[in-house]
Amino acid sequence: MKTKTDQWSSKIGFIFSSAGAAIGLGAIWKFPYMTGMNGGGAFFLLFIAFTIIIGLPILIAEFIIGRSARKEAVTAYKTLAPGSVWSFIGHWGVAGAFLLMSFYSVVGGWVLIYSVMSIPGLIINEGADYPGLFAAITGNPFITLLGHGLFILINVIVISFGIKNGIEKSSKLLMPLLFVFFIILVIRAVTFEGAMEGIRFFLQPDFSKLNAENVLYALGQSFFSLAVGISVMVTYSSYLKKDVSLASSAGSVSIMNIFVSLLAGLAIFPVVFSFGLEPAEGPGLLFIVLPEAFAQMPFGEVFLSLFLLLFLFAVLTSSFSMLEIITSAFTEKKQRSRKKVAALAGLIVFLAGIPAALSTSNLAEFKIFGLTVFDATDFLVSNIMLPGGCLFIALFIGFKMDKTLIKQEFSYGSNLSAGVYQTWYQLMRWLVPVTIIIVFLGSLGII
Repeated sequence: MKTKTDQWSSKIGFIFSSAGAAIGLGAIWKFPYMTGMNGGGAFFLLFIAFTIIIGLPILIAEFIIGRSARKEAVTAYKTLAPGSVWSFIGHWGVAGAFLLMSFYSVVGGWVLIYSVMSIPGLIINEGADYPGLFAAITGNPFITLLGHGLFILINVIVISFGIKNGIEKSSKLLMPLLFVFFIILVIRAVTFEGAMEGIRFFLQPDFSKLNAENVLYALGQSFFSLAVGISVMVTYSSYLKKDVSLASSAGSVSIMNIFVSLLAGLAIFPVVFSFGLEPAEGPGLLFIVLPEAFAQMPFGEVFLSLFLLLFLFAVLTSSFSMLEIITSAFTEKKQRSRKKVAALAGLIVFLAGIPAALSTSNLAEFKIFGLTVFDATDFLVSNIMLPGGCLFIALFIGFKMDKTLIKQEFSYGSNLSAGVYQTWYQLMRWLVPVTIIIVFLGSLGII
């Protein structure tokens, strides 16, 4: 049983921390470039649909599993289904979080490097070649490995202090500030000459641009943005009190995630089209567009620096959740030192992430099925591990976990009607798993 000191102190702290775990790179970094590469407005519409119909129900399910078991991911499934094979979902989650962290920390290192460089004003320069700057930074193995290592070190330090002191306090302060700065950026972006072309690209669906692979990417993006499928939210909700409504909390996190994704698109694509940039630029899109946008503002370097620091915080809150699930899996049962486990986990993640960190430099020519190590790891996690984990969680909720316990956890702290519960339960039992299977098989060309 969790102790009082291991619990979230408030509902708002839990929501902001969960939103921080969900938003991070998923909504701000990955969503714009995935939208740019996969059809613009049609991809965005699919992303919203999958987030509401599939992602939100899965998020509620992970909350229910975590709070009912009061354990981290691996032990939670053992507690709820003792003596069965279902505990593999927890192990799947830890493995997924580890793989995700191995390349996520590389991008986190990029954000950290840009943040540090922006403070003395080393990014925005008149006539600067921002695509060239990004290529120069990511093409330097020493810089990328340094950023990768420092990013993981920050994670280890924060996770060592535990859930309440390390994560919740900072989330309640800095997450709202990120929203404010994003809104300022959007207001400036949409006033650029030619901005409407970017807005149309982002908000006007053209379904002729979609194929089965794009649909899989939209599904994977909805899971990536909500951090579902690897039981991160199982671990987070295990610290949650019984008087908090899980459905409303999940709804708040999902709405915030969609809203930030909308802001990200409105901040990025008007600038892309105004300055003749390429929407399908790929993982470097954000790092190229942000300096271009802030360079057009008074005190742009100052605002860029503040925004990057807030963005760094959002990225860190996501990575905290990943390192937390790994650390909790090895401290819960055997009462090991949290600090030692976090440090060891951080070291292993750093070593595992070296090939991804070097994918833009020394290992740029090394390919796995035509993809760099970075891209291959991203594809494995986003399009196989996350959808697979969500499918297993849906089957666990729908066909294994005790129905009375599920209903109790859904009802605690909530005044939602029985019809809402039944709708959610049937979605989890039938629509969610069937949709995941159809989308996955479609992407393979089987159906």
